Amino acid sequence: MLCEGDIINVDCSTIFGGYYSDASRMFIIGETSPEKKKLVEVTRECVMKGLEQIKPWGFLGDMGQAVNDHAKKHGYSVVREIGGHGVGLAFHEEPWVSYVTRRGTDMLLVPGMVFTIEPMVNMGTHRIFIDSDNDWTVYTEDGQPSAQWEIQVLVTPDGHEVLAY
Repeated sequence: MLCEGDIINVDCSTIFGGYYSDASRMFIIGETSPEKKKLVEVTRECVMKGLEQIKPWGFLGDMGQAVNDHAKKHGYSVVREIGGHGVGLAFHEEPWVSYVTRRGTDMLLVPGMVFTIEPMVNMGTHRIFIDSDNDWTVYTEDGQPSAQWEIQVLVTPDGHEVLAY
């Protein structure tokens, strides 16, 4: 049940011509606290900061560090076990995308790569657990709020293109 003040993530995918897409957005139900509003906005900013780093012959770690640095600057943590992924002929493909990597490390970005940028940013600790009843629902270990936006991006010969937002 959704309640006044909740923040929720809605994740949608399509399959068109045999290719998958993947994106999600955060929504605020009614009015919420300034702290939750800030978390939602900073998480969106994290995605945009990561996107700014996507260019051919750069490194996936450049994007990860930009995301993590922005979250930490605002006092938040980034979940280590939840990451982005490649998208194409299958829903989840390589590479696995981390947001706690360092600039100049990780996979080389080459034109034609398609993957998601979708950090899970927590108000408290980065620690999480997965509901053992459904093996899907993710909770923060400390019960603090969390936010996640997701975009699907293509590395182009001269930069990037957002395919799903």
